[in-house]
Amino acid sequence: MSWVEELARPDIVALAPYEYAAWRPELERLHANELPWRQPGDATRVGLNRYPEPQPCALIERLASLYAVAPDTLLITRGSDEGIDLLVRAFCRPGRDAILVCPPTFGMYAVTAAIQGAAVVNVPLRLESGFVLDEAALLARCTKAVKLVFLCSPNSPTGNLMSEESVLRIASQLEGRALLIVDEAYIEFAGVTSLTRHVRELPQLTVLRTLSKAHGLAGARCGSVIATTEVIALLRKVISPYAVTQLTVECALEFLAASNQAASLARVAVIQSERERLAQKIEKAASVAKVWPSAANFLLVEFINAGAAQEALNRAGAAGLLIRDVRRQPGLERALRISIGTPDQNDRLLEALR
Repeated sequence: MSWVEELARPDIVALAPYEYAAWRPELERLHANELPWRQPGDATRVGLNRYPEPQPCALIERLASLYAVAPDTLLITRGSDEGIDLLVRAFCRPGRDAILVCPPTFGMYAVTAAIQGAAVVNVPLRLESGFVLDEAALLARCTKAVKLVFLCSPNSPTGNLMSEESVLRIASQLEGRALLIVDEAYIEFAGVTSLTRHVRELPQLTVLRTLSKAHGLAGARCGSVIATTEVIALLRKVISPYAVTQLTVECALEFLAASNQAASLARVAVIQSERERLAQKIEKAASVAKVWPSAANFLLVEFINAGAAQEALNRAGAAGLLIRDVRRQPGLERALRISIGTPDQNDRLLEALR
């Protein structure tokens, strides 16, 4: 038995995967109980009356090229959220296993574990050091019950990038004990190289990527789990049949074409520039106590009176801007998270703070 099979839920290891209707585009389909006609106005390439290819080869190839990984190490999911859910369902037995998270961080890790009936071990980031990882505490609390360790880098809602050296040290220590999942939803805004290049040498490392942020395709719901082939094979047993819609496939292939990548990179550069401009100007506002450094497309801002600041920014007819209240998270009792908008939106935000 492999280390992945020993770590995963035994019932999932033994599970016979669902048998999809065969994907043979060269043949006419009378095997999947589909309607043989398209709806009027259906201009998709394959037709929405047909089930999509379960894991579309063309999109896997395109995403693997984008992330510089081997196609057999990538699974397409409905955003990173589905990747998180698949991992928890595949590795955590209800009432017995646990995940480890480092708050304040993305809330879906704990929510998904709670839905599965898995425990959540919290190892807080070190606020006094700028939300850095507490390596010693993390490793000390990673007991046999912990099957998955989730890190978000850049972290949401704090915006800081985790030290690559620290993450790799943790991954090395977790060999054979747990999977280390690094959520890189915001990595394109950080100006650093992804950890995906280490997946082959560190099979206990899994990386989550998404088209929702830098590529502007949040509504398409297209993410990727990048992991050793054994982990990918296990997740293929758990993922819903035909999870990736035909509309998502065609949309992603179109916007990931080489001709569109220059525009995507230019938009990321604008966000990075606006992030620095906003950080400098917001910090000068009398209502602001601190602006935390960010490597993502948002800023974590600590206010003297966060409630009053949120009300001023939300007020229609003035700024009219929705921002994220994160005050319920530990250590963020006076903080709001502000996404970087267009230059015009950012100017309105600054005016409201003044």
